[in-house]
Amino acid sequence: MNIPKLRIVFMGTSSFAVPALEALHLAGETIAAVVTQPDRARGRGGKTSPTPVGGFAEENGMLLLKPERLKDNGDFARALTEAAPDLIVVASYGKLLPKALLDFPPLGCVNIHASLLPEYRGAAPIQRALLDGKKETGVTLMYMGEGLDAGDMIAAARTETADMNAGMLTDRLARLGAGLLLENMQAIADGTAPRVRQDAAKATYAEKIGKAEGHIDPAAPTDEAVRRVRAMNPAPGAYLLRGGARIGVTKARAVGTGDDGMEASRAAYETAAPGTVLSVSNMGISVRTGDGVLLIEELQMPGKRAMAVADYLKGNAFGADGPLS
Repeated sequence: MNIPKLRIVFMGTSSFAVPALEALHLAGETIAAVVTQPDRARGRGGKTSPTPVGGFAEENGMLLLKPERLKDNGDFARALTEAAPDLIVVASYGKLLPKALLDFPPLGCVNIHASLLPEYRGAAPIQRALLDGKKETGVTLMYMGEGLDAGDMIAAARTETADMNAGMLTDRLARLGAGLLLENMQAIADGTAPRVRQDAAKATYAEKIGKAEGHIDPAAPTDEAVRRVRAMNPAPGAYLLRGGARIGVTKARAVGTGDDGMEASRAAYETAAPGTVLSVSNMGISVRTGDGVLLIEELQMPGKRAMAVADYLKGNAFGADGPLS
């Protein structure tokens, strides 16, 4: 692939952005600076650590900028002027860019967004697509303008969601986005890249996911529960409650009462209320839902790591008494 040599400022924060930065680096582009969110306390221990993009930049000796704000920030403005980018590439940065920054590089700013625009503009396109049961999604490479993910589109790549969870789908879309960026770099450099206006009438918004949205309603349809488990894994996590204790669910699927190994649930199913534990075995924990049976195959008990139900049962019991809510 013939990649033009440009001076690029890369702006990104989450793991979704790392493959694109890595692809530009391996292609020999000049990464004049990397801009990411400031270090924050992360994980259970609350240890301060860099963002995934920040970590990659540090490991590869790139100039790293971590501004608290982009607007009215003299230090950041001076650093950007010194970097003198031809192009700014953005992926999962997490903040809107002010107009002065959008207008700064000669070739403009391009963004890799994890949806098939104009669907799922906003902060959580991957999780919202899975929650909605989308069988297909993708990434869009776009020119940035004022407004949330509303700029002209350059190109898009599609993929099936299959049975992936949000973490798996994020990895796939990140790789697709990196490839899409490299494929279009020459056209961006010489000004021949397409500029397809989005149909605003078809736009949908993917608002940020809250922790409370991880709660699985056992009275809801089984398919909805499965979608929630996939969408909330790895974060913020799907869960059920039992006696006030939160039981994390990291993998689950719908099963029929006549499936192999489900004899115990077949007898109890008709009279059971949603949330009733029908059977517990190495296959998993079967739970009555609003219209069927959810088989929990992996769980995370309070204070424990996520594990297969079969592994959990080797040293622990999960009684069938008491409903899940």
